[in-house]
Amino acid sequence: MTSGADLFVVCKQCGSEVSPYITECPYCGNRLRRRAPKLPRVNAPTRPAAGRGRLGSLIGASARGGAGSRARPRRSSAPRGLGRWAASRPYATIALVAAGAAMWIVFHAEPSVYLHMAIIGPINGDWWRLFTSEFASLSGTYTFVALLTLAIFGWLTEARHGPAVVLALFFGAGAAGALVADAVYTIPLANGANAGALALLACWAAPDLRAAREASYYEGDLLGAGAMAALLMAMPFALAFSEASWLAGVVGAAMGLLVGLGISRMGAADE
Repeated sequence: MTSGADLFVVCKQCGSEVSPYITECPYCGNRLRRRAPKLPRVNAPTRPAAGRGRLGSLIGASARGGAGSRARPRRSSAPRGLGRWAASRPYATIALVAAGAAMWIVFHAEPSVYLHMAIIGPINGDWWRLFTSEFASLSGTYTFVALLTLAIFGWLTEARHGPAVVLALFFGAGAAGALVADAVYTIPLANGANAGALALLACWAAPDLRAAREASYYEGDLLGAGAMAALLMAMPFALAFSEASWLAGVVGAAMGLLVGLGISRMGAADE
């Protein structure tokens, strides 16, 4: 009789009991193994070994500590959901999206606030603009696309790595992209959340890109992520008055990709 240990494995990251025939934990996204194990043959012989009938199998199971009585996996004590952060909602992502939407309303009610937060020309020592410019956007289309990308991939990244990674990537990628744009252009325009949103998208997609490159199995939707990234990268060229910087977006995506690959390699080294 099959023992309970053959029916599930325990995820090292979130402690949930999952099927042994998957490569990634459905609750936290932790990579369990590189390749899925081979499934048992459907028509495999099930005849018991010679000299052991049903009674002998039951006696053997009892001698192994009653493994037959534990064939049904026990309920995990870890919270069901998305990983170790599943007990709480993605508060960091919610806060960032809510702040971006609220500031869009404020800018239309009081345009002078936009001028104090946005990057329009050289920074000239106003270093706070490196962080406030990520919430500075007047275009409704651009704001919607950027906040939608931020909401989806910020939530996925926060579920996998926690709120600290989301906040650090969002503000770090936005500030780095704005600095590069300020250094390259005489009159830089680097506003909105395109750099931070692309950083979170790239960070989430990095493990699946690595798996695809190694011809391994992956569960993420890389085509959908690529379509959203392409749409966000096209915003600076599609809008009549471009507040966004394509260069800042490229810097943010590269930064997120490096962070995502680094985290995935660290996770693979711990296995």
